[in-house]
Amino acid sequence: MKSLGVKYSNGISQSRNRGLCSIIFGISIIFFFPLAIALIWKFKKKEPFSTILIGAATFFLFVFILEKPILALVISKNFSLGIFLSSHPILWAFVAGLFPGIFEGTGRLLAFKTLLKNRKNKETAISYGIGHSGFEVMAILGIGYITYISYACMINSGTFVNIINQVAEKAPDQVGAYYTLADQIAKCSMGSVGAGFIERVFSILFHIGCSILVFYACKDKKKFWLFHLAIILHTLTDFTVALNLVKVTNFSIMELEIIIAVFGTITFCSAYFLLYKKDLEEQVQNQ
Repeated sequence: MKSLGVKYSNGISQSRNRGLCSIIFGISIIFFFPLAIALIWKFKKKEPFSTILIGAATFFLFVFILEKPILALVISKNFSLGIFLSSHPILWAFVAGLFPGIFEGTGRLLAFKTLLKNRKNKETAISYGIGHSGFEVMAILGIGYITYISYACMINSGTFVNIINQVAEKAPDQVGAYYTLADQIAKCSMGSVGAGFIERVFSILFHIGCSILVFYACKDKKKFWLFHLAIILHTLTDFTVALNLVKVTNFSIMELEIIIAVFGTITFCSAYFLLYKKDLEEQVQNQ
C-alpha cells in the first residue's frame, strides 16, 4: 500500500512553502483585528474591559462547552435521532442552525440578566458583542489556521509523506482527504485569506447586531420579542450555510459569503439605527 502514499507525495512536494506566508498573515490579522477593535472601543467609550471579556467567556461556555457537544450527540449516527436527521437533510440543516441560535442567544440573555444586569448604558450591548464575536473569530478561524501551519511545517520537512504512507496502509480510502488538505494549504493565498477575513467582518457585525437586540429585550419587557428575533436571525443564517453542507443547495463560497454579508449588514444596521442610535438621540434630547 505504500505506493499509494508515494503517489500522493508527488503532489504534496509541490506545496512546499506555498501558502505558508498567507496562513501566517491570516493568523496575524485574525488575532490582531478583534483585539484592536476591543481596545479602540474600550478607550474611546471608556467601557469596562470586563464586559468584553464576559462576552468572550459566555461564547466559550455556551458554544464550546454546551452547544457543540450536545449538537454532536443529537446528530450522531450512533442514535436513532441522528440516523433520522441524516436521512432528512433539510431537517438536519435546520437543527444545525437552530442550536447556535438558541445557545448563543440564551447566553447573551443570561449574561445581560446576571453578570451585566447593573450595566444599563447602551454601550454595554456593543462591548458584549465585540467580546462574543471577537472570541469566535480567534477560536474558530485561529485554530484552523494554526492547524494549517502545523501541517504546512510537516509538509516542508517531509514528515507529512510518512503520515500519508501510514494512512495508506491502514485506511487507503482516507488518503485522498490528506492530499486535499495539502492541496488546500498550497492554494492558500492572500486573496483567499482576505476573502475569509471580510466574511468574518460581516460575522462580527451580525453578532454585535444580535447582542444589541438581546440587550434591548432585557432592558424593556415590552421589547422582549427582540430576543426571539435574534434567535430567528441566527438560525436562518446558520440554516442557510448548513443547507450547503448537506448538498441541498449548491452555493459557491463567494455566494455564501454574500449571503452572510447580507444577513450581517441587515441585522447590524437594523439593530444599530432602530435601537442603539435612536436611544442615543433620545438621551441627547432629554439632556
